[in-house]
Amino acid sequence: MTERRMPATAPDDASADLVDLADAASPPADAASRPADKSAKHGTKPSGTKAEKSEKPGKPAKKEKDAKPAAKKAAGSADKLAKLGLKRDIDLILHLPMRYEDETTLRKIGEVLPSELAQVEGVVTASDVAYRPRRQWVVRIADEGHELVLRFLNFYGSQQKQLAIGTRVRVRGEVRGGFFGLEMVHPAYRVVQDAAAPLPESLTPVYPSAAGLSQAYLRKAIHNAMDRTPLPELLPPGLLQDAIGPDHPLPALADAVRLLHAPPPNVSETALMERSHPAWLRIKCEELLAQQLSLKRAQAARRRLSAPALGKQVPGGLLERFEAALPFRLTGAQQRVWAEIRADLTEAHPMQRLLQGDVGSGKTIIAALAAAQAIDAGFQAAIMAPTEILAEQHLRKLSAWLTPLGVEVAWLAGSMKAKEKREALARVASGEAQLVIGTHAIIQDTVTFARLGMAVVDEQHRFGVAQRLALRSKMQTAGMGPNAMPHQLMMSATPIPRTLAMTYYADLDVSVIDELPPGRSPVVTKLISDTRRPEVIDRVRAAALAGRQVYWVCPLIEESEALQLQTAVDTHAQLVAALPELRVGLVHGRLSPAEKAAVMEDFTRGDTHLLVATTVIEVGVDVPNASLMVIEHAERFGLAQLHQLRGRVGRGSAESVCLLMYASPLSMGAKARLQTMRETTDGFVIARRDLEIRGPGEFLGARQSGAAMLRFVDLNEDAWLIPGAQEAAEVLLKSHPGAVAAHLERWLGAREDYLKA
Repeated sequence: MTERRMPATAPDDASADLVDLADAASPPADAASRPADKSAKHGTKPSGTKAEKSEKPGKPAKKEKDAKPAAKKAAGSADKLAKLGLKRDIDLILHLPMRYEDETTLRKIGEVLPSELAQVEGVVTASDVAYRPRRQWVVRIADEGHELVLRFLNFYGSQQKQLAIGTRVRVRGEVRGGFFGLEMVHPAYRVVQDAAAPLPESLTPVYPSAAGLSQAYLRKAIHNAMDRTPLPELLPPGLLQDAIGPDHPLPALADAVRLLHAPPPNVSETALMERSHPAWLRIKCEELLAQQLSLKRAQAARRRLSAPALGKQVPGGLLERFEAALPFRLTGAQQRVWAEIRADLTEAHPMQRLLQGDVGSGKTIIAALAAAQAIDAGFQAAIMAPTEILAEQHLRKLSAWLTPLGVEVAWLAGSMKAKEKREALARVASGEAQLVIGTHAIIQDTVTFARLGMAVVDEQHRFGVAQRLALRSKMQTAGMGPNAMPHQLMMSATPIPRTLAMTYYADLDVSVIDELPPGRSPVVTKLISDTRRPEVIDRVRAAALAGRQVYWVCPLIEESEALQLQTAVDTHAQLVAALPELRVGLVHGRLSPAEKAAVMEDFTRGDTHLLVATTVIEVGVDVPNASLMVIEHAERFGLAQLHQLRGRVGRGSAESVCLLMYASPLSMGAKARLQTMRETTDGFVIARRDLEIRGPGEFLGARQSGAAMLRFVDLNEDAWLIPGAQEAAEVLLKSHPGAVAAHLERWLGAREDYLKA
């Protein structure tokens, strides 16, 4: 049989660990004679003939000319494989199918029914291009007097030649009832050269791919990698079986991989697709173990680094005076978390702690206390936030608390004028600035700290790996040596579900503020159809005239930032016209930082009644007098974002309301999200449901940096495997260091670097 899309030809086999495409798709050594056979078949002159000898010296042989495009094609395919993370033989072997197609059975055309997925064979009886209702290629095949129509909307002339009348073809696809009888639209097909050719004996794997890499090419590359690469057992016998328990017998890794790449027809397709087959369990256990080992090793490596011990209590020092001057008492949760962080800062190895707390739980005061402890010890502290609005919020709060106590605060942001920035940089470099607050401008090469002792990264999941590593390296630029790094406190208002904390964040110490400060009123959330918009505007008017302030958040339009901006501008104009007695402000991402700051300042002072905004207000805006929020087209937002936005109200003592305005009809996912928002204000419940609906991407942010540490484990379905993997990792690290290194090299290769952030 001839496959419809032939893979690119590739040079002969090479058995290097790092697979160039030349290796990936090359045949095994026993097939090395095939190219010679092929050339003989096409009448190429054998070596030493007159034709070869008569070639002019200096002129490249035709064979060499032909080799260049082939090599170029192979290199291009190698780049495409590399984009999928497939650089070594073992990467190809562990590139497992996402689904399967059953080509092991052949049905007769007369037996198939509409809506079935079937494979049939027949002879082409007609092949025509039709132009109504649109250009399409219609092929008819017949078998024992029964006909089937094949319809192609996108096609090439070469395909038409391939399926000439009289050609025997095998097709696979979904059968539909068409205008002229049964048909398949865009089926997969193969031309059958030999009617007696045997059918495949195993299910056909379908792999995750990229543009320009055909399934046939990937299958061949993976098959050849498996032929030349043994998969010995690297782990102590029984380790994984003990971790998972006797009720789930696990196959050897080599057997599991072979079965998943070529499952025999008697294997349950449901168990393969649901990834509950013992072969999949073995893969998941191996992958989880690699991830746990990697995280625990990263944590141990950090403990071998040095950091300044910031523990000496200074009588009458900044920390003591700051705690005494606080106008409120810390909640029980804040006191517990502060004790954990305070203890970490006294150690001579770097703190790496994630502080998570719901919106408005009081994380900023903890960051301020930690900064005060660093400053007391004679070191600088830095606080980095992802947006200028959030960074300015920190600047206002921390300056109000610490400047009266004599702390020198410096501000660093991209929008600063050159002269201001030069002066700020000089203060940071000299050590005059004790607390540095800003955006990612803090980590630019031009910024040098005199003695950076502690860094706080707020909304840490919004920063990339490289950005967080750059902040860490500021300790080294301050002359503290290559093995020194500052203590690091990462803060997140997006609570991390327990399964994520046990997997992706297992290398971090986690502190949780799980209660809100007293006096905060719970936010009442209501769903309202956008057909009732006039009622919503009346409610906004009433709230503003009663002395309250209001947010009106414009819809998220993912396709176009410009479109989202236009929506905000149009909404602002409509509300100005509808509410002439109110002062209506507008803030969006395209305003300059100075314009944004001026609008926010007006709103904070109470000069603006109603603020029309895009999602730039998602984090860092704290206006206690704002007690009503309208979110337009709430169905377009994710759960985490809706929860963050809702957190902008309910910061004062007045009862607060969040109106989620939606447009019908709602999808099932949108309905589930809005229902969750109405039912609960608990960020941890919302985070758990968000994980169920959307998976871990939202929580991890750039931690994965495009290279997910878990490809096969589903944290919702496979949470029961995590404790066993953690125990197995402890055993390995204690007793089998050689197996640890080999297992991590097999599963992660260079991807361990992502954990350093």
